[in-house]
Order: sequence, then C-alpha cells, then structure tokens
Amino acid sequence: MAAEKMALAKAINESLRSALESDPKVLIMGEDVGKLGGVFRVTDGLQKDFGESRVIDTPLAESGIVGTAIGLALRGYRPVVEIQFDGFVFPAYDQIVTQLAKMHARSLGKVKLPVVVRIPYGGGIGAVEHHSESPEALFAHVAGLKIVSPSNASDAYWMMQQAIQSDDPVIFFEPKRRYWDKGEVNTEAIPGPLHRAQVVREGTDLTLAAYGPMVKLCQEVADAAAEEGRSLEVLDLRSVSPIDFDAVQTSVEKTRRLVVVHEAPVFFGSGAEIAARITERCFYHLEAPVLRVGGYHAPYPPARLEEEYLPNLDRVLDAVDRSLAY
Repeated sequence: MAAEKMALAKAINESLRSALESDPKVLIMGEDVGKLGGVFRVTDGLQKDFGESRVIDTPLAESGIVGTAIGLALRGYRPVVEIQFDGFVFPAYDQIVTQLAKMHARSLGKVKLPVVVRIPYGGGIGAVEHHSESPEALFAHVAGLKIVSPSNASDAYWMMQQAIQSDDPVIFFEPKRRYWDKGEVNTEAIPGPLHRAQVVREGTDLTLAAYGPMVKLCQEVADAAAEEGRSLEVLDLRSVSPIDFDAVQTSVEKTRRLVVVHEAPVFFGSGAEIAARITERCFYHLEAPVLRVGGYHAPYPPARLEEEYLPNLDRVLDAVDRSLAY
C-alpha cells in the first residue's frame, strides 16, 4: 500500500491495525473501543478482526484502565489505552503521574513501560462539559512522559506507530475537531523522529508555532496575511514534551518574531515555556516579544460560546499585527 487519502481518524485506525498485525504483544483497551469502535469510530472493526483478547472493552474506570495497562506493560505487553474524552482522564491522573511516569526512574532503568494513552482532546465540536479540554500542559510538566499531538493524517499514522514502538510512556493527544480532515498518507514512507518539529509553510516575517488542532488555523492565518503582503512561517511542533527548541530557534533566527498558538489556556500553558526558552536563546535576534494566543483562564464554556473562547483567525492575526508593529 502506497499513498492514500484518508481522514485523520482513519489514519489512526490503520496505524493501530498495522501495530496489531505486526506485534502480538500490542493490545487496545478502553471504554467502547471494541463492539462500538469508539465514540469517534477510531477503533472501528479492530475487535472484529483481532478478537476480544486483543481489543478489550473495559468498564467505565479510567484509573483501572491505566493501572491495568501498567501491569500488562510490566509483563511485556504494549497496551494502547483510550481515554474516551479529554476531561475523563483525571480519574487516571494519579496512575499516570505517580506510576506510569515514575517507574522507569524508580527502577533505575530496569523497568520499561511502553504504554500509549490516547486522548481525543480540544474543542470545536459543540460538545458538553468535560468533553473539550486541553490538559496537555499538566502532563508535560511531569518528567517521564512523552507528549505528542499530530495535526494531519500522515503524522497521525506514523506518530502512532512510533509511540507504540517507544519503550517510554506516550500521551497521544488526538485533535478531535480534525478527525475528519483528510490528507495523503504513505504507509511505506520512512518517518522522521517522533519529536521533531516540521516547517509546514516557509516564511520570512514572523513564525507561527502550533501543534495539533491549531496548525490548520495557523496555515489559514498565513494565507490571510499573505494577501496583505506578509510572509508568515508556520511551524508544526508535533511534540509538547520534549519540544524541538532547536527547530523553533532556527525559524525565529530567520523571521525574528514568534507567536505561539494553542487551544489550552495561555496562563501556565506550553506557550509560556516556549516563550521563555526562545527569549533566552534568541534574545539578540528577536525584534518583538514572543506573543501567545490561546484559551482564556476560565472553565471551558458551554458549546454555544466555545467559538468566543477558542483562538480564531482574527485573534491570531491581531497577535501578528502587534508583533509586526514593534
């Protein structure tokens, strides 16, 4: 199979299928992942083809799901667990940050925990409370976890493959509003490193850095800015922990301006770490302070108000204008 156009959700499904086929130690676990195929149908058809011992419908118990995955990983399996929605991960937070993230260090490197925790995250789908959160910074603060988020179908396929093959635990944030966006996926291509950022649009006047659901928005911002004669570079970070600061630095040294965009609240968000690091690294190159665009420091609002909460074209363009005005 060579290049094929598929939706991001389908790309993850195909990646999981490939992993199940190639390694009998790969298991999929989660609420409704089997017979239903997941609420977003990301695991559709997998239990039918691989059986209930490989694709396991679990009780509604996130802490139990992750705890069971830890035990399976200790016995040599590579479990991929699904947290049905972003806001449901918190009952499992203790297992993730005190056990999953710490076991490798606690055992002086003798124990590996190759667990992937899949979390559909972010807003933009008109969901109810606890279904549109962006908690990536909470996990990025915890040493021992890798945090990644694809923005397109090709990355979704390959990053999932690499996450499953990793001996370290990976929190895999899936941008649910992009599940149905289609793109070319070449399942025979050789991917770059899991945590390497990618320039998805070249530019000279300012860098827009984003990951997951906001990459597409930043590309739309760059299109709008181009109509006014401004050349914006769009950098897809792909990974939140670790962050490819070298790629951000290289871009900023060229454009001399940086705006970081994410759905999560700006306050104590991942953009703050990027802003601090790039200010340290590029102090003599920057012609404007690093600016951030994100959610507000408030609980995620009801669905009718989410478009006022989420970063949009005008808010990012405003940050671009402010940066270029220096």
